[in-house]
Amino acid sequence: MRRIAFLFRPSWLILAGVVAAFAYLCFTVLAPWQLGKNTSTEHRNQLIADSVRAEPVPLSSVLDGEGSEWRRVTATGAYVPESTVLVRLRHLDGAPGYSVLAAFRLDDGRTVLVDRGLVAAVDGTRPPVIAAPPAGPQTLEGRIRASEGVVPDKLPATQDGYRQVYSVDTGQESTVLNVPLTAIPTGTAAAGYLQLAEGQPGAFRPPPLPQLDAGPYLSYGLQWLAFGVMAPLGLGYFVYAELRARRRERDETHAAAPTATPVPGDTDEPAKPAARTTEDRLADRYGRSR
Repeated sequence: MRRIAFLFRPSWLILAGVVAAFAYLCFTVLAPWQLGKNTSTEHRNQLIADSVRAEPVPLSSVLDGEGSEWRRVTATGAYVPESTVLVRLRHLDGAPGYSVLAAFRLDDGRTVLVDRGLVAAVDGTRPPVIAAPPAGPQTLEGRIRASEGVVPDKLPATQDGYRQVYSVDTGQESTVLNVPLTAIPTGTAAAGYLQLAEGQPGAFRPPPLPQLDAGPYLSYGLQWLAFGVMAPLGLGYFVYAELRARRRERDETHAAAPTATPVPGDTDEPAKPAARTTEDRLADRYGRSR
């Protein structure tokens, strides 16, 4: 027990606590976080791949049933006049831009939010003149997209003659337009909207589809698992190295200690004569040189 008493010193106890906390975080927070992102990315990629192969279906059938994000759909109806809303802080070809939103009333009377696509900002600071969508009956094709949610500290505003927001969110745009918008099912809790495909009536440049790769999340998750295993192993190695160093120091101390020479008279035993050297024996035989 004395050999490992040093482990109960404050410095070693603190080190052990830090290692245990780090390993716990690796296994319960960091690795699951990255592995969960890998799973969600793979699911998204599968939905996109399926939508590319599948034929578009009528939007009305999705509204009456279950939908999924990235599903290709067609919608028949007409654009709602004066329903343009711009989304700030977008990019087009690496430069500042805007997303152009509008309301689209279906033939059955329900109204959905449509993202017409991206336009470039003028001088990188203000929106260009936005062409109104074509009037009259239209048939649109696009993909279902999930709302991005509302940015808490960024309120809608009217600037440069356009209503502007900071995210695509069906609920927020319904309030801004004062038009009841029907949420498109996305297979998640987020309400959906329609992202127009290229070449559709009233469409601008659609955002590019995400790259269909899993990204680095799987490797990051495995790395965190490895770190969680390596941390306790590293602590064990340091304990072993400390024990070995202490054993070596103890052996060196014992080897360097002088051997006590008995003093005549200290015991009842007679003192043993000192060992004679070769020089003494030669002197007795031949005499000492002067």
